[in-house]
Amino acid sequence: MYKLKTRQSIKKRFKITANNKLMMRKASRSHLLEKKSSQRKLKLRKIALVKSRDYKNFKYSLINLY
Repeated sequence: MYKLKTRQSIKKRFKITANNKLMMRKASRSHLLEKKSSQRKLKLRKIALVKSRDYKNFKYSLINLY
């Protein structure tokens, strides 16, 4: 079997915590910010964790990050 490669796009967008959880930035923060409320933009600043059910989708793409 050939060597599996890490998906570079996922490697740049996600970080692994000490407890093997994935951290990510929230979407919708890059443009069209005038019509979004201050509270909404404040919540979009925070780092989010990937849900456990979605973690399985990233598992094989992140082979070389461990």
